[in-house]
Amino acid sequence: MPIYLDLIWILNFGLDTILLLLCATVLKRQFKWWRLCLGGFIGSLIVLLMFTQFSDIMLHPAVKILFSLIMVLVAFGYKRLRFFIENLLTFYFSTFVVGGGLVGIHFLFDQQYLLVDEMVSTQPQFGDPISWLFVCLGFPILAYFSKARVEDMKMKNITFDQLADVKISLNGVEIHTKGLIDSGNQLVDPLTKTPVMIIAASLLEEVLPSSLLQLSKNVQSFSHDEDIDHDWYARVRFVPYRSVGQSNQLLLALKPDHVTIVHNSQEIHVEKVLVGISHTTLSVEGQYESIIHPKLLVIGEVSSAS
Repeated sequence: MPIYLDLIWILNFGLDTILLLLCATVLKRQFKWWRLCLGGFIGSLIVLLMFTQFSDIMLHPAVKILFSLIMVLVAFGYKRLRFFIENLLTFYFSTFVVGGGLVGIHFLFDQQYLLVDEMVSTQPQFGDPISWLFVCLGFPILAYFSKARVEDMKMKNITFDQLADVKISLNGVEIHTKGLIDSGNQLVDPLTKTPVMIIAASLLEEVLPSSLLQLSKNVQSFSHDEDIDHDWYARVRFVPYRSVGQSNQLLLALKPDHVTIVHNSQEIHVEKVLVGISHTTLSVEGQYESIIHPKLLVIGEVSSAS
């Protein structure tokens, strides 16, 4: 069977370059195309050397690791040891994820029949050649998919770092929830400059009177004739705010007894705060049910959470 060495080399050159590109994208590295291509070329030399008298040496794991070190150095350079190791480990990660994904998909859809102990078995036959079309199409798709998943994990980690446990004491009732510290939330009461945090209305269904909860859905319909208990009425505040595409809206907020935020092993106790009621979903995935004004972390009294 003829072996088209030039085509095999071109394929490996392209795959190695894409892996280096994926590595650069995941780490947000600045790169030059000629350096990525040169790194891919160096990696593809293994294929050419496999058909020379050095073939036995090329199969040794140490030689393959050496080539990967050179590839990463050529593609991204050397600034400090941590920079280099981060590049190298990400390159290995990209290789294992994309390469393993290709093999996994191939054996998922390509079922072979083997004769084992004179019995027919429908097990995948390892070592079957994966078609060129499958590699050429699947490799970039899996590389893009891996990049998207890594970015998604990074975003989740960022969100997780900004989450805090919140305890709201409201008219003698304690409400426990998970809150997101949102630097974009700059909502304050324009008269007292009191910061306003937002809480999902669903958490207040068993706490607030139904008339007050209903009023929070349509604040513009408020009338002084509303039948609201005096203790709750004294806590009501109306805060003007703007949202995307809308302006001159009012948010019904309540004055709590106090709010406690647990973040970074610290308890932050705040009394100067308002709690606005939101009837929209704050987190589609249910990661948090309130939005914390960042100023609360500054003006609150800090103590150890231990």
